[in-house]
Amino acid sequence: MSPLSVMRRVSLGLAAALVVVLVAGLITTVALVRRPLPSLNGEFRVDGLAEQVDVIRDENGIPRIYAHNTDDLFLAQGYVHAQDRFFEMDYRRHLTAGRLSELVGEAAVAPDTVIRTMGWRAVAEEEWEMLDPTVKEYLESYTEGVNAYLQGRQPSQLALEYTVLGFSVEVEDIEPWHPVDSLAWLKAMAWDLLGNYSDELQRAAVFGQTDDLEMVEALFPPHPTDRNLPILPTDAEYEAHAAARETNPDQAADDGEDAEVEDADAGADGGAGALAQLDAQEAVEFALSALTAVPHALGEGDGVGSNSWVIGGEHTASGMPLLANDPHLGVSAPGIWYQVGLHCVEVSEACPFSVSGFSFAGLPGVVIGHNDHLAWGLTNLGADVSDFFLERLYPDGTYLHDDERLPLVERREVIAVNGGEDVAINVRSTPHGPIISDAIHQTREAADTPLPEDAPPMGLAGFGVALSWTALEPGRTAEAIFAINTATDAEDIAAAAALFEVPSQNIVFATTDGDIGYQAPGRIPIRADVADSPVPSDGTWPRPGWDSRFDWQGFVEPEDMPAQTNPDEGFIVAANQPVTGPATGPFLGVDFDYGYRSQRIRDLITAQIEAGARLTAADMNAIHLDDHNPYAEVLVPVLLEVQMEDAFVAEAVELFEEWDYRNAPDSAAAAYFASVWVNLLNQTFWDQMPVTDRPTGGSRWLEVVTHLLEDEDNEWWDNRATLTVVEQRDEILSLALRDAREQLTVSLGKDPQSWQWGRLHQAAPLHPVLGEQAPGPIRSFVNPDPQEVGGGSSIVNATGWDASAWEGGYPDYSVTTVPSMRAVADLADFDASTWVSFTGNSGHPAADAYDDQFGAWAAGETFTWHYSRAAVDEHEADTLTLIPAH
Repeated sequence: MSPLSVMRRVSLGLAAALVVVLVAGLITTVALVRRPLPSLNGEFRVDGLAEQVDVIRDENGIPRIYAHNTDDLFLAQGYVHAQDRFFEMDYRRHLTAGRLSELVGEAAVAPDTVIRTMGWRAVAEEEWEMLDPTVKEYLESYTEGVNAYLQGRQPSQLALEYTVLGFSVEVEDIEPWHPVDSLAWLKAMAWDLLGNYSDELQRAAVFGQTDDLEMVEALFPPHPTDRNLPILPTDAEYEAHAAARETNPDQAADDGEDAEVEDADAGADGGAGALAQLDAQEAVEFALSALTAVPHALGEGDGVGSNSWVIGGEHTASGMPLLANDPHLGVSAPGIWYQVGLHCVEVSEACPFSVSGFSFAGLPGVVIGHNDHLAWGLTNLGADVSDFFLERLYPDGTYLHDDERLPLVERREVIAVNGGEDVAINVRSTPHGPIISDAIHQTREAADTPLPEDAPPMGLAGFGVALSWTALEPGRTAEAIFAINTATDAEDIAAAAALFEVPSQNIVFATTDGDIGYQAPGRIPIRADVADSPVPSDGTWPRPGWDSRFDWQGFVEPEDMPAQTNPDEGFIVAANQPVTGPATGPFLGVDFDYGYRSQRIRDLITAQIEAGARLTAADMNAIHLDDHNPYAEVLVPVLLEVQMEDAFVAEAVELFEEWDYRNAPDSAAAAYFASVWVNLLNQTFWDQMPVTDRPTGGSRWLEVVTHLLEDEDNEWWDNRATLTVVEQRDEILSLALRDAREQLTVSLGKDPQSWQWGRLHQAAPLHPVLGEQAPGPIRSFVNPDPQEVGGGSSIVNATGWDASAWEGGYPDYSVTTVPSMRAVADLADFDASTWVSFTGNSGHPAADAYDDQFGAWAAGETFTWHYSRAAVDEHEADTLTLIPAH
């Protein structure tokens, strides 16, 4: 459930109230929407400051903060974040504490229940107690700055959202910020970037639908390492990749990987059989249902990921490294990132910060950016850091573990509901974690699922699903942020990575000494290889909680995590593909992105190097915008071979004959191909999969279809809805071509030459409170105008869309995930670096900086990333001077 869906239920009441406001007069309305706008110029006294702080904003409203000590620096960052984004901060702290119902009412009871069950806030409170004292001081200073801005201001002076919410629920005085509010946000980040939890449950759910292990395994093919290289390839993998390219660019995985799958099948058969025999399928489905209720503040689905790459000076025009990054996150207004510069006037051991980049409102420091010596980028590593444990539960409040019944740990939580009755919940846990399957009221039926007749005679039992997740143990990730902010070399990055426990991220970096590198951080569970396991022991399926052999055996040591500095080829690409091949390094998991984006980036860089080019920041931005469609490369040659006698459909198929496989916004072929693809997934999979697990169309589904195309009689091609017909591959392809032609004729017109991908595929950021069902004038005010964009899922220009989303019998191609920012750091001259954010830096709809970057983002343009004081002063638009109150 997205923040939009949580808020949607209160929108109708808000809309009616806003009509009243509009009727009351334009002057009143203007006053209400402009009242929260902060003062960006002038001199203000601020409690807690020791010395003067200057906040210089450029023409895009991006602040650079100059302070004489770290306490003042982070105090000012908290003040500035609260000026521009406080409602977003307040929303996030209510979300992460499981208190969203206090803010918006009963619409949020379900997500609050699941988050309280997981206990995000409680974990953050434990983390606060274990932090380094210096980092605690930074967080306390940040908190002091937030509260200094809140002091004396009514909710309506902080954000328009409070005024609107006040028409349907009670808006109380704003409670002060607390350092734990910042730490708890790390849990939401970790949740949205969690690796394979949905794949793990989907395997079990699809097996329950098909009762066929081979069909399930076909949906989770091995990574094609011979075609799409990992982040850190070995010499052997380079050679296999080169050989595959020479013989057949589109060939499937090699025999070695296929053999590996056969071995996994043997174990998985036992696991799948156990799930069916134990009748635990219902508990698994309940767990999945509960987890879908959690709002995704950063975005959701397989489009959540990132591109990053770093190129050494031997391949650049300046002779110094270039680093590029574009995290793929959800579509929102305002955008997810807050751009900022944090500068000690004199950098010293006591005040070591001079850093610029992208931050999260509510969290001090810079998450992605550069300092005087080093630039870094982040992408989701996708390591398997969670497992679901099937637990045998008994009515007397016990669970089974190694033939012993032990008491469940229980706690009571009370959810306060704005405008409604409090809701009390009972949270049960085992050492494996909280019982997720009874997180929502109706899922508590899971405890009534009976054991089979051959179960041990220990009394009536049922099943629950517990979640083990590294983020549910306290850690020191907050310390890692400040450590990276002051890092100068690979050794510093490694030290920071040892603290960066969750979410597990790929770190690419470059230094002004000319080094480039990669570092994998994260707390990665070690799973025992259970030789006689009735279920797979690699974390790909739910695990039997009653057998201690499946318990985690500790965590990978930080020094054993993959890392590399200055590789021979002179560049590194990390775009959510596996870090290493299956036989190299510690086991990090198997459910990674299938590497089509990463390999395309590698190919583009390699082509320029082989052509003798020296790359520039402009070349990096061009790679960001690459819209080559790997799906088309695989599927179009097969589609063109399908015998199509219907002239009406053949007219559309002709679009593919001269297509360059680019998903440009004005491409007719791209529009038709997207429709064929979504209909192909529909015709092939929908009849044999649970509704909640229908194909979303990401890179895994491209790999699945790539394999199926070579097996014309595979069971997945058969549509079980046609009882007397067994369909084969070409029949399904013909149906997809026909359905796509008919659908686009309705939506885009009869002439295929007039079709355009951008008319279907639009980025439309919505305000989470007022964005959908408010009156038209309000929607127009808070929602930036939609932009037609190119790109698509698993394309470097990763404007993802969900192939399982249909409305009114037609696919919905709307953009669901986007490059939330695009940045290039030039280590030769930081002032020559570039950046752009999805919408803008302000969270106030009436502010110019609310959406002033959106048009440039959609057009593929960037802004200069001013860093030096001279460049900042040259582009000064507003200056806020903060001085001590006493």
